[in-house]
Amino acid sequence: MMAAGALRGVLWPRAAAGLRAARATLAAPSGARAASEMSKDMMPGPYPRTPEERAAAAKKYNMRVEDYQPYPDDGLGYGDYPMLPNKSQYERDPWYQWDQPDMRHNWGEPMHWNFDMYIRNRVDTSPTVVPWHTMSKHFLLFLSIMLIMFGLGEIYPSYRPVGPKQYPFNDLYLERGGDPNKKPPAVIHYEI
Repeated sequence: MMAAGALRGVLWPRAAAGLRAARATLAAPSGARAASEMSKDMMPGPYPRTPEERAAAAKKYNMRVEDYQPYPDDGLGYGDYPMLPNKSQYERDPWYQWDQPDMRHNWGEPMHWNFDMYIRNRVDTSPTVVPWHTMSKHFLLFLSIMLIMFGLGEIYPSYRPVGPKQYPFNDLYLERGGDPNKKPPAVIHYEI
């Protein structure tokens, strides 16, 4: 029994050393890249200057040449990325069979440069049912009516009539310094 425990004590450091050596070989950098890294094909290329470069960029982003319009070359680094309309995902057809239904997005379709601003729980750019000027008129009408009502309430206040204060135990006869040896007077707060 004692020999088995001693043998285990000797084998333990050897096993730990073997694990350390195996871990060192596994931790060595390999030739594989991380899957989260963007490939060169996904990165915007240089700004297209010729019609051939525009056609190649349109093909790269799965767009027709007529629909392809890059961002202006103003030094912000957009490159050949297409300038898409500023529309939120709410404006896209909810009944279409999207590859990603929650994002209303198809595979290979270019995304807006500010895509995170136009997702469905952020900015909604879809047109409103009621025009803006009609909504503002209704709001101003409501606000003016409320202000007029508050003003009339200040000019003509309405208070409920209040009777004299009533106390229990014969109007607190003993608490107000009444003689405990005398019978307190009967207090009636009502008439029949």
